[in-house]
Amino acid sequence: MAKLLSCVLGPRLYKIYRERDSERAPASVPETPTAVTAPHSSSWDTYYQPRALEKHADSILALASVFWSISYYSSPFAFFYLYRKGYLSLSKVVPFSHYAGTLLLLLAGVACLRGIGRWTNPQYRQFITILEATHRNQSSENKRQLANYNFDFRSWPVDFHWEEPSSRKESRGGPSRRGVALLRPEPLHRGTADTLLNRVKKLPCQITSYLVAHTLGRRMLYPGSVYLLQKALMPVLLQGQARLVEECNGRRAKLLACDGNEIDTMFVDRRGTAEPQGQKLVICCEGNAGFYEVGCVSTPLEVLGWNHPGFAGSTGVPFPQNEANAMDVVVQFAIHRLGFQPQDIIIYAWSIGGFTATWAAMSYPDVSAMILDASFDDLVPLALKVMPDSWRGLVTRTVRQHLNLNNAEQLCRYQGPVLLIRRTKDEIITTTVPEDIMSNRGNDLLLKLLQHRYPRVMAEEGLRVVRQWLEASSQLEEASIYSRWEVEEDWCLSVLRSYQAEHGPDFPWSVGEDMSADGRRQLALFLARKHLHNFEATHCTPLPAQNFQMPWHL
Repeated sequence: MAKLLSCVLGPRLYKIYRERDSERAPASVPETPTAVTAPHSSSWDTYYQPRALEKHADSILALASVFWSISYYSSPFAFFYLYRKGYLSLSKVVPFSHYAGTLLLLLAGVACLRGIGRWTNPQYRQFITILEATHRNQSSENKRQLANYNFDFRSWPVDFHWEEPSSRKESRGGPSRRGVALLRPEPLHRGTADTLLNRVKKLPCQITSYLVAHTLGRRMLYPGSVYLLQKALMPVLLQGQARLVEECNGRRAKLLACDGNEIDTMFVDRRGTAEPQGQKLVICCEGNAGFYEVGCVSTPLEVLGWNHPGFAGSTGVPFPQNEANAMDVVVQFAIHRLGFQPQDIIIYAWSIGGFTATWAAMSYPDVSAMILDASFDDLVPLALKVMPDSWRGLVTRTVRQHLNLNNAEQLCRYQGPVLLIRRTKDEIITTTVPEDIMSNRGNDLLLKLLQHRYPRVMAEEGLRVVRQWLEASSQLEEASIYSRWEVEEDWCLSVLRSYQAEHGPDFPWSVGEDMSADGRRQLALFLARKHLHNFEATHCTPLPAQNFQMPWHL
């Protein structure tokens, strides 16, 4: 009966991975609470085959889940309609509650039938035995055998806790349960006295901003957190996980962040191979509808991918604070569990992943380098692009208070090498049309970075010539502008190296202070070309592996 109850309450099993011969457990291992026999690929299909009873019951419960999700998102309109029709009276609500209770009982019965179907299936019984053994004893052998299964990630045991590093327990400067430190936006109305009357006046606007951010705003900004989209993408995500596990020997892990969210990660290890890239770890930060199963993890080789809070196996919602909390535990996991030094870690981000990437670079300044692909400087201009002009004040206030993705501000706090990749046909982070390359917010990210690091070089002449270079829509036009100003790269390098040797590497630099206008133009173009590469593609085109390059540094 205990095993039957476990089957009723157990997670859904999606797939049983193929095992390599060297990784198979010995056939003589007894089925005990601490060690159970893993499935052999010769006798088990890689896809879990449910019995008819489980299969049909699962279909009914999945359909009920989809209907519940649709009802949840449409509930405001439904309540408004029922109120207008007078259906929310007590005489109408009581019979409806009876129908709802009956439906819940029927669904509970279907769940019990599904459990019986699982109980009669030896594949599922073996899986639930391994899962229970791992929850009781997280030995390396039990974890290895559990990794052969792909199932509902909510039941996966936690592999790493945010408080696990001993330095976190001893230090007072670590994150609290409320979260890690973020840069706070400046007040929208400076100089206004923060009196009780002013607070009362602002209250309706603050309530409206909160409601917009937590309903429409968050789902528009992170559509990948919407359940219906995840449901539609489930077959593709399962295929992506299978490829990473079976072909790349990926290892999945669950990390517990300081806010209680569980973060789904995948690590592909290349250490011990002949590949020189195997000694560096690339932490990948996906876009607003990206998942590590099908995202930019495939571009570099040695990778640690993770899903945003609320995406696929990760729990929670993807607000900036939750995003930073998740990134913090991912970096801690890479350092304290995987054994990488910060100097061996590269942060690679695509699109909206630039927020967590720049936060990590700001908070862990010793990381080796950062690569930002199709990212932007600030969310406000992009949010204003898609909303009506009459909502400008509400949109600005909502973004600044609840969805403040201040990538450029965080990037300027980082001292290490940076490479920006600009998509020349980007239709997402341009504020006008894709053909208007100067409206690409990646340009503003570059300009703010260079103006912070080299303020004397990026004075009037330098800023003007870099803008001309950014307007170039082809490699030929770029080269033409570069040659027009006769940029001498050897001279630029010697100037920068001499300054670094005399004043040290910390930014901002005052190089160019006593330089001619022509010299500042040359240096500005040289630095712009070293910090930004163009990729002729749209926003969502995967970056080819050959375009993944390390940032330039002296």
